[in-house]
Amino acid sequence: MYAARGVLSVQTERGTSIVPANRVAWTPAGFSHYHRAHGHTDMRIVFLPASLARLVPGHPAVFTASDLAREILLTLTGPPNYDRGARDYDRSARARLRRVLVDQLDEAHEHPLHLPEPQDDRLQAIARMLYQEPSDNTSLAELGRTIGASSRTLSRLFHHELGMTFYEWRTQLRIYHALVLLADGHDTTHVAHACGWANPSSFIAAFTNVIGTTPGRHRPSNQPRPTPHDLSSPSPPP
Repeated sequence: MYAARGVLSVQTERGTSIVPANRVAWTPAGFSHYHRAHGHTDMRIVFLPASLARLVPGHPAVFTASDLAREILLTLTGPPNYDRGARDYDRSARARLRRVLVDQLDEAHEHPLHLPEPQDDRLQAIARMLYQEPSDNTSLAELGRTIGASSRTLSRLFHHELGMTFYEWRTQLRIYHALVLLADGHDTTHVAHACGWANPSSFIAAFTNVIGTTPGRHRPSNQPRPTPHDLSSPSPPP
């Protein structure tokens, strides 16, 4: 699944993948999932045959699309050539493009845009609170007192279940909400405060560290770019 513009979220039993513009979300076979578009989104979907899918990671992942991968994805999601004389060539050409796409994904680094979903009841309780209010700056110790668990126990659970600290997980959650708000047209200052950063500068630093570009530079990539075969779709109502 490719976001040519806008922001996508793809949820599986493993958690939620955040897919800003020019990123590719890979979901292997066997994973039940659903997706949602945020803002004015141009979404493209490509299916890989089993022979190629086995060359891609066996878990949900997000990759940055290279220039070549982007053009391949746009071509593969364009309408097929229905001219009788060109049909076989078109089918063969698309198969070759899929192989090159897999090579490009193999060379790309996985982007840290997957928000894992906790399974432990105590972590789920914390997650629900922060999903509802991502700007909440309550410490882990205070959250623990609310749900009846020590900060040491919760820290251990975050590391064991999710492979990250509580603060790393909360930052990922906040970046997800920030991307949604930016896609909806909110400015950097509003997004920073709505997602729990004390000031725009600290938000910009955290956003750049995860996304690889500043919120200001990210925003133009969400604007419509004419393509030969525009498959844009508006976001669903909240």
